Amino acid sequence: MTSSIGRRHILRGLAGAAVLASPLVRAADGPTPVRFVLDWKLQGVHGWFQLALSRGYFAAEKLDVTIDQGEGSAASVTKVMAGGYQTGFGDVNAIAQMAATRPGEAPVMVYMLYNRAPYALIVKASSPVRSMRDLEGRTLGSPAGGAAAKMFPVVAARAGIDAAKVQWMNMAPNLQEQMLLKDHVEGSAVFSVTSYMNLVAQGVDPDRDIRWFHYADHGVDLYGNGVLVSRSFLRERPEAVAGLVRAIHRAVRDTLADPGAAMAALKAREPLLDVALEKRRLLYAQRTVILTPEVGVRGLGDVDDERMGRAMAQLQQAFSLPRAPAPQEVFDRRFLPSLAERKAALA
Repeated sequence: MTSSIGRRHILRGLAGAAVLASPLVRAADGPTPVRFVLDWKLQGVHGWFQLALSRGYFAAEKLDVTIDQGEGSAASVTKVMAGGYQTGFGDVNAIAQMAATRPGEAPVMVYMLYNRAPYALIVKASSPVRSMRDLEGRTLGSPAGGAAAKMFPVVAARAGIDAAKVQWMNMAPNLQEQMLLKDHVEGSAVFSVTSYMNLVAQGVDPDRDIRWFHYADHGVDLYGNGVLVSRSFLRERPEAVAGLVRAIHRAVRDTLADPGAAMAALKAREPLLDVALEKRRLLYAQRTVILTPEVGVRGLGDVDDERMGRAMAQLQQAFSLPRAPAPQEVFDRRFLPSLAERKAALA
């Protein structure tokens, strides 16, 4: 028979083993290791993440964050979903496509940065295409399976044009602007934040020499890139998710107030970075996809559920999804700072 003292030793041992096995307990209360994947190579629109790292904002939240470069805003979603990363910067629309077919497995967005999806059509300023209706009978360029091209039927329907009367030419992503400038195509479906600076790099003034048709100006309700986390990280380490969001929001606030500080943090990470070019990219992104009238009302990081519902329906139409995910399946606002704090960053 086991004595009462022996039973107490056994119970204490079992309790200790349970604590060690629990994913919610850090060894010696040390920092939580977090792997974060970007949507692309290091650019100005990643300045806030590097600033949060260099200023110790992650460390203050007991997070040991490693930031890796990515291979696309949709690829970062699949990397997080596969378990290689707990969190990243990616496209909420890619999350929705995953959620439509694999509910309960897709990552979740917890802080929205691109309030407008940066999808656009571009033509030369000298082009006879002066409105969306002028696109009928034209040839447009896109990478095979490009998201902006996939969404074209949605924007076409809202513009009252027949999408079937538009021809498409597939090309490598890095050739889109070049093919347009050399008149191999009459327009191109692009990711505006990337294309804008690609044009600058080719000696083109994108504001003077290019005519832009932003999907968001033509009835497409999609949101864009933000901070996403895996389902397991959300479930097992909610305090770490909250700390991650606080740290990133703090760095976004600092970047809006002083873009140069964020560029300095990027330059320290990547000495070959063209600071002037990347600062211009950052300011363009702020002007076109981040600081929108909706953000002025709802504050940084949040979404409007009614609009998100419309966006899910548009995605279902464009990608022939089996269903339109509910907004709460793809976005979780529980970890956002207060509205007052998120709006104060805009002042």
